[in-house]
Amino acid sequence: MAPIRETHTALVRRARKVYRVLQETYPDAHCELDFATPLQLLVATMLSAQCTDVRVNQVTPALFRAYPTAADFASADRSDLERLIESTGFFRTKAANIQATAAILCADYGGEVPADLDALVKLPGVGRKTANVVLGNAFDIPGLTVDTHVGRLSRRLGWSTHTDPVKVETDLAALFPVKDHTMLCHVLIFHGRRCCNARKPDCPTCPVAHWCPKQGVAA
Repeated sequence: MAPIRETHTALVRRARKVYRVLQETYPDAHCELDFATPLQLLVATMLSAQCTDVRVNQVTPALFRAYPTAADFASADRSDLERLIESTGFFRTKAANIQATAAILCADYGGEVPADLDALVKLPGVGRKTANVVLGNAFDIPGLTVDTHVGRLSRRLGWSTHTDPVKVETDLAALFPVKDHTMLCHVLIFHGRRCCNARKPDCPTCPVAHWCPKQGVAA
């Protein structure tokens, strides 16, 4: 299907209508990673790369009991850490990044996670997506978390034509006020997991089908 033609004002109105309906549809939308501290959320989000939140939540209780602080992660025996996170995939790389990040937190931030995007993205294994998850959910600092669901739905809804997450983030920032950024991503992720999945979106029951051009969906 060719991209629909609409003015920017019309696009903004349509996008915000979709957001309002999704908020009503998923009033309990939230970050589905279990955490109690910013450090726990940072580690859990790093583990979620190429892994489901369900699997991460199965792993983190034992992990956080073993390593309650950044100093504990930094000084952990690497093989023990790898064993605890092995089922999340790419566990050697993840273990190395977690330990390197923990060491930086101890050296530069008193063992605490900085509430700053520029500082976060400089940490090993932490990109904009992970940083925005932490900022939005641990510090209540709005951020756009462009994961696979948010990127896919943004293109399907005609809000963005890009596959680069940073470009999608820029497009979404032009449509929604900053205060809505974190919750916008939560409802999109909920919708992507529960209705608008990648291969077989449930368009007949979709609450926002009326405002969706269905980009990338076969007729």
